Amino acid sequence: MIFATLQPQPMSDNRDARYARHLMLPDFGPEGQTALENARVACIGAGGLGSSALLYMAAAGIGTIRIIDHDQVEISNLQRQIIHGTKELGRRKVDSACERLQDVNPLIKIEPIFSRLNGENALDLLDGMDLVIDGTDNIPTRYLLNDACEILGIPWVHASVFRYEGQLTVFNLSGSANYRDLFPKAPPPGSIPSCSEAGVLGALPGILGTMQAMEAIKIIAKVGSPLTEQLMILDTRKMNSRTLSYSKDTSRARAVKLDRQNEYIDPGCEVQKVPDMQSMTVTTLHDLMDGENGPFLLDVRRPNEETICTIPGTDLRVEHTQIVQNLDSIPKDRDVVVYCRSGIRSMSAIAALAANGWKFEQLWNLDGGILAWSREIDPTMPRY
Repeated sequence: MIFATLQPQPMSDNRDARYARHLMLPDFGPEGQTALENARVACIGAGGLGSSALLYMAAAGIGTIRIIDHDQVEISNLQRQIIHGTKELGRRKVDSACERLQDVNPLIKIEPIFSRLNGENALDLLDGMDLVIDGTDNIPTRYLLNDACEILGIPWVHASVFRYEGQLTVFNLSGSANYRDLFPKAPPPGSIPSCSEAGVLGALPGILGTMQAMEAIKIIAKVGSPLTEQLMILDTRKMNSRTLSYSKDTSRARAVKLDRQNEYIDPGCEVQKVPDMQSMTVTTLHDLMDGENGPFLLDVRRPNEETICTIPGTDLRVEHTQIVQNLDSIPKDRDVVVYCRSGIRSMSAIAALAANGWKFEQLWNLDGGILAWSREIDPTMPRY
């Protein structure tokens, strides 16, 4: 796999002056700074958590930073994603972030990867990294990240935010516990609201992202004690925190690389055969809806989301958690296209329909959901 790389610019200042406050630190000094400059760190996501983590890792002098993100800058991002500005609206986040980081520190390398981390590319994208920062915003990707890092032997710094609360811990460091040890079973897709659905105080991901950068620097420079097998929970409403201990489940099967098609490791670490879930692009749906025999269009978002916007021609809105209670309202004699905000909850709804007698070949997940419809079909549709 070939990566686009922004090479360091000609040195515009004195290295010792730039890192002077590090070099004078007890137990850090030149050795710690050299370790940072030789390190390779990947950050999954250039959003709320990634923004502050990336800025502080770049400023600290981490030698190579790989940014993996598949999104563009939207106006709703700017309340918390401080690495981007208003002039970057519509721009790829990896490009906006790279430009900002190169300005912060021209002595480092930036590797922008405009891609979604998935089961096909995760091992390639993370191979050779010394550490990974988890800036993801959904649970399935975290399980994927867990397995990829476990296979490759890479430690990773996890953080998550929800409204006013954040969590932080370090996984897979020198054989320490992992995400699957802390959360053995994944909740149903879409059962936990994302920031776009539940809201988040803008400064919160900045706080947690900065703490992720701190843990990364500590691990690389071998300073202090990393937050392994401890989950720190921060409540910003009262600005207090508590720490919970967890441990490695030695009975859990380790993640392994699978070369066979249509197999994956579920949260219980059992290899399962799964049929391919069909996806449909918004442009294909738009074309089909202009015809006489268009598909049945099912919206599985929450009621408050429907009031913001909806795809014209939607036949039914049923929250994804209520699909089983509304089976009689969904036809079996025509194609059904299911959509949500981004395409995660709709997969859960399709799985529920398939488990209740619908044929997989008649079920379609709208790729990218409402966000893709707004980007590619109707730019006036609000993105939330």
